[in-house]
Amino acid sequence: MSDFNHKHEKVLAGLVFLQDAASRSSQLTNGMVNILTSFDERLARLEKTILPVYNETKNLQQKQENIDKTLASLDHVISYYSVSKEVEPVIKESPSNQGLEIFLQSLGRLQEAMHFFEKNNPQSVELENVMSLFETGKDNIISEFKENLAKHSQTIPAIAVLEALANDEEEININHFSADVKDNLMQIADWLVTHNEDDFMNVYARFRANTVQKTLLGLRDHLRSSSTGAMGYQGVSPVAPMSGTSTLMAKSGLKASYDTPSRKTSKKIQQMLERKANQMLLRASQTLESSTGLALGSRRSAADIIKEDVVEEHEIESFLTEFTALLRLLQSELRLMLGIVPLPHQKAVLSIILRDALEMICHDAESLSGRARRSVSRQEFGPVLLLFPALRHLVCFKGDCDKLLEGCDSSVRTRFYAMVNNLHTTCGKALEDFAESVRSESAAPLPRDGTVYEMTSNVVLFLGQLTDLSDTVGPLLAQDQSYSNALVHTQPWPKPQRNKALLGLYIKKVLVQLNLTLVTKSDAYNDSSLRYIFRLNNSHYLLSALKRSGLLDLLKVVEPECESIYREMINEQKRLYSQSWNKVLAPIWNSEDVPASVLLSGRLREKDKALIKEKFSTLNKEFEELSREQRGYSVPDVELRESLKRDNKEYILPKYQAFFDKYSNAQFSKHSEKYIKYSPAQISSVIDTFFDVAA
Repeated sequence: MSDFNHKHEKVLAGLVFLQDAASRSSQLTNGMVNILTSFDERLARLEKTILPVYNETKNLQQKQENIDKTLASLDHVISYYSVSKEVEPVIKESPSNQGLEIFLQSLGRLQEAMHFFEKNNPQSVELENVMSLFETGKDNIISEFKENLAKHSQTIPAIAVLEALANDEEEININHFSADVKDNLMQIADWLVTHNEDDFMNVYARFRANTVQKTLLGLRDHLRSSSTGAMGYQGVSPVAPMSGTSTLMAKSGLKASYDTPSRKTSKKIQQMLERKANQMLLRASQTLESSTGLALGSRRSAADIIKEDVVEEHEIESFLTEFTALLRLLQSELRLMLGIVPLPHQKAVLSIILRDALEMICHDAESLSGRARRSVSRQEFGPVLLLFPALRHLVCFKGDCDKLLEGCDSSVRTRFYAMVNNLHTTCGKALEDFAESVRSESAAPLPRDGTVYEMTSNVVLFLGQLTDLSDTVGPLLAQDQSYSNALVHTQPWPKPQRNKALLGLYIKKVLVQLNLTLVTKSDAYNDSSLRYIFRLNNSHYLLSALKRSGLLDLLKVVEPECESIYREMINEQKRLYSQSWNKVLAPIWNSEDVPASVLLSGRLREKDKALIKEKFSTLNKEFEELSREQRGYSVPDVELRESLKRDNKEYILPKYQAFFDKYSNAQFSKHSEKYIKYSPAQISSVIDTFFDVAA
């Protein structure tokens, strides 16, 4: 009971404490509310006092800002009225005198004033003044552009061009413009483009076109005055693409699709062909006069006639040097115009720069092609041989040209490709004309001694010049369906091998025509022995020359058995030639003979003696006649000549030895030496004199 009372007292004491705390809290709350109410009333009274002052201050500030803006606008407007006077000294001077930056800034101020007056006071005198001064400034800036171009667009010396080509440089990097000049031109061009003044691009194109053309003309004059008449600098020869073409292609981002073989000098062969053509033409004119009795008047020499249409090697080299130089100059021009000519207009500008120089190159190409065609029409094929390396050079650089001409004016592209096609057509037609000339050749007379026919050596010389040009000749021949069809029926050909196969087909065609012509021409010989000597000389010469020149390897691509065919022809012609001894051997082979028993007994009848005398007399007569004829035959090849002598001895001497042994000791005449003129050794010695006019 006492515990309960104790707890009860504690609870009551806590309750009293809580009631007392609640009373104090209520008093504090009421005090705080009173304070806040008083503060709020004071703030309200302060706001009523300050707010009007604040609003008035804000209005004053707004007015001040408006006044400042009005004053600034007035100053700005007033400045437009003074622009003309302020910038006139700058605008009327050359930009280079005042500095381009200051000049362009002055033009900018004039343009702003012009826009202001056009918008706000279009009828004012100030607008007329500003516009007039702006036009003056524009004219001056254009003049500055022209003067910079004229001053710094200088012709590149020929030596510098040749050095660049010799070093296989992708571009002819001559510093036409210094960094300051280039920067000025770029700023002026940018200002003109911004103000829709595009005519400066035509101005730029004309100046640069003139520079490129003068550079090429200077290069041409240098090449023509050079003692070599060709590139003549550090051994560079452009007949085939320069040895560093692959490097050059790599620099330009292009892959070369061809192998660049070294050029073989063809000048000696060209001269040989031209001398032969001169002789043929001279003989033809002399024959015409002697047969008709008509004089040809003041006839020029054959050399004079051909000289008009001759194509010299140095001309081809000069042409290719100029072409390559033009290509590199134009690549340099593209780089030079960066920042000056806007990108969308660069190829149009390049078309103008290129046109006159390209026309000069095309004119040269047409001249070379025309002269070559006229030479071909006279059956003189030396000049056209020089066009093949030229065509090859152009085709090899076709990738560079395509890239350069892409986007250019269509007339420029058409002109360039017409030039290439013209050379292409000329060379292609020359190949077929040459084959036809071999088939229908009738000008050169047959050699009296049966030596190698002039046409045979000409054919080998002509074909020999094509051995390294299969990549050029192949595509020409591929245009003739007959060549392509001939390959279709054999085997698939990769491109390089296909070109060799096409050239092999052409060589085969020409040689077939040549063999037919030789056989036909040789029928004109009355002497059958000389006929076969002639065929033998030509067949042997052809086989040797084909092997020596590499033509046989090309021929084997399409005719693997060609060498054995020629050897069979040679053996057959040797066999036919050996029949020339039949008349000599006839007395030996005669079935009418003196019996051996009669010869052994030594009792020859008059009939037997007469027979032996006739045999020796006939043999001597035929042998001497044959010897006289065959000493006049010519077999220029030593190996063939000795082979024929050896074959003759092997064919004749055993038969004659048996005949000599049988009858030489017979008592058929008191003057047997009159009939037995030749011992076997003497026969052998006489045979050694065959094919030798001096013997």
